[in-house]
Amino acid sequence: MSGVDRWIRQWAEHRPGHPAVVFEGAPLSYAELDRRVTRRAGWLADRGVAVGDRVAFCGLNRVEQLEVLAACARLGAVLLPLNNRLTAGELGFQLADAEPAVALVTDGFGDVVTRAAGDRLPIVDLDDEPVAGEPVDGRPGAGPAAVGPGDRPTLMVYTSGTTGRPKGAVHTTGSLLHTVLNGVAHQDLSADDTVLTMLPLFHVGGLNIQTLPALYVGATVVLQRRFDPGRTLALIERHRPTQTLLVPAVMTALLGHPDLDGTDLSSLRGINSGSSVVPDHLIRGFLDRGIPVGQVYGSTETGPTAVVLRYDDGAANVGSCGRPALHTELRLVDGEGIDVADGQAGELLVRGPHLFDHYHGRPDDTAAAFVDGWYRTGDVARRDQGGWLYIEDRLGDVLISGGENVYPAEVENTLTEHPGIDAVAVVGRPDPRWGEVPVAVIEAADGTGPDVDELRAWCRDRLARFKQPREVVVVDELPRTALGKVTKHVLRAQLAERSTDGVD
Repeated sequence: MSGVDRWIRQWAEHRPGHPAVVFEGAPLSYAELDRRVTRRAGWLADRGVAVGDRVAFCGLNRVEQLEVLAACARLGAVLLPLNNRLTAGELGFQLADAEPAVALVTDGFGDVVTRAAGDRLPIVDLDDEPVAGEPVDGRPGAGPAAVGPGDRPTLMVYTSGTTGRPKGAVHTTGSLLHTVLNGVAHQDLSADDTVLTMLPLFHVGGLNIQTLPALYVGATVVLQRRFDPGRTLALIERHRPTQTLLVPAVMTALLGHPDLDGTDLSSLRGINSGSSVVPDHLIRGFLDRGIPVGQVYGSTETGPTAVVLRYDDGAANVGSCGRPALHTELRLVDGEGIDVADGQAGELLVRGPHLFDHYHGRPDDTAAAFVDGWYRTGDVARRDQGGWLYIEDRLGDVLISGGENVYPAEVENTLTEHPGIDAVAVVGRPDPRWGEVPVAVIEAADGTGPDVDELRAWCRDRLARFKQPREVVVVDELPRTALGKVTKHVLRAQLAERSTDGVD
C-alpha cells in the first residue's frame, strides 16, 4: 500500500515546483515538502520513534502536521492528532490510553499537553525546534529508510465521544488510501485544483475529505491556521480555490458575514459539507449564489468518506447525503438485522476497505462495532427509490412518543428556519403519558427566543403534533465538538442536572 510520504515523493519527482501547500501567504512546493518530510523522519528517528510507535500532535492547522503524518508513514509510525479544544483532563485520558512515544505541540498548546501528560512522555514544542526543509549542504539527504510495502497502522484518531468515552480508531495505510480515493472520485479532484482547508486537521473530516486527496493528486492546499470568516473570504479572493469543505457552523458564519456579498466566489466550482445533518436553508444560501453544494456522510471509523453527494447532484437532492462512495457498500436494516424496503427507516450499515481497522486496546468494542463484516454506524436512514440516502438521526437519539418514532434531526431542521432561533438541538425527556416528549434547546437570536406556544404554532403546518416540542430551553451555547456537532449526551446530562436543581 502507498503511504502519504510516497504520494508527496511522487509529485516531488513529477511536479517539483508545483505548490503543495500555501500557508499564510507562503507557498511550499512538492519538492520542498518532500525535503521537509525526509528531515522530519530523521528527526523523529533520532528521538527513538520506530515502527508502530504513536506520535501525538497538538496545535492549530500547520504544515508541520502534514509533514509529521508523512514522516510517520515513512517510519511505519502512527500519527495521533489531538483535539486542541479539549481540556487537560480529556487529553490526559487519550494520552494515557494511546501511550505515544512523543508529543509534538505548536501554537502555545505545550502547557495544556504538559498538564495532561504529566511526566509520562517527552513533549517537544515545534515552534522552538523547527525542522527546515533544506539541509545545510543543499542536498535533500536520504533520511531513514522507508518501511517496506504492506498494510500497517498509520493514523489513530479518537472518536468525538458523542455517545460516551472516546475510543482511538486506528486507520491503516490501506484504509487511508481508500478513503482518499473515495474523496478524489466524488470531487473529481485533479492536479489543477486548489482546495481551501480551514477545518481542523485533527479530525478525519478536515484531514481526509479534501486535504489528503488534494496531495494524492498533486493539487494545492491553501491551509488556514484557524477558521475566521472574514479571513476565509479574503483567502478565497486571493488564492482562488476551486473547492472547499464547510460544516454547518462555518456555513452559518460565512452566510452571515458582511463581506460575503462583496467577495468574488466565482473560482469555487463546489463546496462540500458534512459532519452532521446540514439544514436546507444553509445549502440554499450557497446554491442561491450559484455555488454547487455537495455532501459527505461518515464518521471517524469510516475515514470518513462513505456516502457522497456530488456537486452536480446537490441542487436536485437537497436533504440527501447522496449515494455510496466509490469503495463503499451500504445496507439499511431493522432491529432484527433484516434489510428494509426503500422508503423505510433502518440502521445504516457500511462495508468497504476505507473502514478503520480497530479501536486501540479495545477488542470487545471493535467486535461490537461490526456485524458480519458490516460496520454499524448507529445512524437511522432511509433510501428513496432513486437510491438517494437520507440520514434521519442517530439511533440513540430517536424518541418514541406515544408509540411514534420522532427523529430529532427532522424537528431541528424545521425549527432552524424560525427567525428567532440561531441554533437548536432536540432531545427527549420522560413523560408519564407519552413515554417521551421532544424538548427544544435553543440558542436564541435575540437572547430570549420564542416560547413553546410560539414554536408549536410555527410547527403547526410543518410537523405532526407528536413531533412538536413540548418544552423550550434557552441556553447561551449548546455543547459542541470542534466541528460543531452537538454532544447530545452532554446536553442530556445538563438538562438532567437542571431538573434536579429544581429549574423549570
